[in-house]
Amino acid sequence: MAPQKNNTLMTGLKDYMLIIVGLMFYAVGFTAFILPHKIVIGGLSGVGTLVYFGTNGLIPVAVTQYAANLILLGFAFKIVGKTFVTRTIFGATVISLAIGVFENIFMGLGHPIIPDTSMSAILGAICCGVGVGTVFIHNGSSGGTDIVAAMVSKLSNVSIGRTMIYTDMLIVLSSFFLPFEGTLQERIDVRVPLIVYGLVVTFIIAYVTDMIINTNRQATQFVIFSSKWAEIADRVNREAQRGVTVLDGMGWYSKHEVKILMVWCRKIESVTIFRIVKSIDEDAFITQANVNGVYGKGFDTMKVKMKKPKPKPQEPHDQPQS
Repeated sequence: MAPQKNNTLMTGLKDYMLIIVGLMFYAVGFTAFILPHKIVIGGLSGVGTLVYFGTNGLIPVAVTQYAANLILLGFAFKIVGKTFVTRTIFGATVISLAIGVFENIFMGLGHPIIPDTSMSAILGAICCGVGVGTVFIHNGSSGGTDIVAAMVSKLSNVSIGRTMIYTDMLIVLSSFFLPFEGTLQERIDVRVPLIVYGLVVTFIIAYVTDMIINTNRQATQFVIFSSKWAEIADRVNREAQRGVTVLDGMGWYSKHEVKILMVWCRKIESVTIFRIVKSIDEDAFITQANVNGVYGKGFDTMKVKMKKPKPKPQEPHDQPQS
C-alpha cells in the first residue's frame, strides 16, 4: 500500500506543479503581449480588462478576476459539486496572483514589449493557449467561463463549448462601450479593430488549447510481424513498460502460421518500440499508425456522461370484468 500511496502523492504533486507552470504561461502571455495593446479577450481576464480600462487602471485585472471567480463559485457550489469548486479555487488563486505580479511589471513599462499589435496578439494567444492546455491535461481549472459553462451544462442541454463561445464573444464585444473621448465614428475606427483582435486572440487560444490536449492524448499503434515475436514481446513489457497482445495469423502466400504483435504506446515512446524491435530482428515487418486516443489502464480515463435509463412504461392493469 505504501508504494501505491507514494506514487499517487507524487503524481498529484506533479500535476499541481505543472498546473502552476501552465497558469504562469497564461499570465505572462496575457499581461506581456495582450493587455498592453488594450485588447479585450474572452473569459474573466477579459472582464478584468474591461474593468481595468473602464476605471482608468484604478482596479487591477487580477482583483476583478479573483472576485468574479469567487462570486461564480458561490453560485456554482450546489450545482457543480465540492470537487470542482475546490479544484477551481486553487487555479483561480494562482492565476490571479500571477496576473497581479506580471501586470505590475509589464504595464509599468509604459509601452508594449512588441510594438506590432498583430505579432504581439498572436504570440500572447499562443502562450495563453499553451498555458490553458497544460492546465487542462493535468486536471486543473482556472475558473472563469469554465464555471459558467459547467453550470449551464448541468441545468440545460446547451453544450459547454457553445456556452463558452457565446460568453466570450459577449465579453469581447462589450469593449466597444469602454470610455472613449471622441466622436462615434472615431470610436468605431479605434474599437472595431481591437474587437477583431480580441475575437481572433480568443479563437487562437481555443485552437492552441485543443492542440495541446489532443497532442497529449495521441498514441501510436504498432503491428509487428517477426519470427522472434516472443523475445520482442518480453522486452517491450520489460523495457517500454507497455502491454503486448499476441494474435494468430497466416501468411496467405506462404500458407505459414505467424504470430502478430499489437502494441499501443504514447507517441513519444514510439522510438523506444522501434529500437527494441530492430535490435532483435532487423527483418521484422512493422506498421505504425497514429491513434487519436487510447483509453484504459496505463492511458487516458474515459470520461463520458452516461444517459440515465428511461423508466419503462407501466403496463395498464387488466380491468376486472363485470
